[in-house]
Amino acid sequence: VKWATKLQDIFTVAKLIAVFALVIIGFVELGRGRTQNFQNSWEGTQTNAAVVALAFYQGLWAYDGWNNLNFAIEELKKPQQQEILESAAVASSVADRIIGQIPWLVPMFVAFSTFGACNGSAFGAARLNFVAARRGHLPKLLSMIQRDRLTPMPAVIFQAIISIILLIPNDFNSLINYFSFSAWLFYGTTFVSLLVLRRRLPEAHRPFKVFIIIPIMMVGIACYLVIAPIVQGPVEALIASIFIVAGIPVYYAFVLGHFKPKILASYLDRFTLFIQRLCIIGESATFEMSDS
Repeated sequence: VKWATKLQDIFTVAKLIAVFALVIIGFVELGRGRTQNFQNSWEGTQTNAAVVALAFYQGLWAYDGWNNLNFAIEELKKPQQQEILESAAVASSVADRIIGQIPWLVPMFVAFSTFGACNGSAFGAARLNFVAARRGHLPKLLSMIQRDRLTPMPAVIFQAIISIILLIPNDFNSLINYFSFSAWLFYGTTFVSLLVLRRRLPEAHRPFKVFIIIPIMMVGIACYLVIAPIVQGPVEALIASIFIVAGIPVYYAFVLGHFKPKILASYLDRFTLFIQRLCIIGESATFEMSDS
């Protein structure tokens, strides 16, 4: 965890340096009168709300790291004082047009940005599997942590395997659309939940308390980003919905225990024990008790 946060800090600084450098270069070029890119800048664009929503999918995906900190909030000692920053990758073409003598500089910062984004996503998304397994929604193996490093190694490896599988179709734009539709569907339900809890439990202790107008606005934005793309890309929305709904019978069959063959449970227990010995992992409560 410490190395992950240190790397995140280093690459975040590198990304911010690159972003600020590009902003400064942009103002310098504008001061030189190079404004040709602003001429007829809206030519050929569309005003269809559904098309605009799909365009937002591509842009918002680059900034999706904003929610990664929420996944690891329980591991922060003082969450109200800490923050993880994410920024988008920069255009490497600037290296050829502006920098000239050192064209490798901007691509290097692009690589830093990419690595930092992957590090943050791996750090945050693996915690979803980790917590879900602790609550019995995924195999028990994913709720275990490495003894020496105290990191959820099985959950991180499982997340990496799922990521590799998702890259097999080699259609990145469709993958972004699938992800964005599902993500904003659940973002919207999260914002609605915040409003409901604020109404039902108004006096509850909240380390973070956001101004009420913000979740209201986000509910509207989430509804737009979920409903509008259905008109433009109904097939992709349908496929994403099928994946989501498919989780319901799996949950009732395997999580609630309506379908747990003994032979499957036996093989799963053997595999869990083998991985425990191989990776030196165990349940988090065991290590917490031994440390205390």
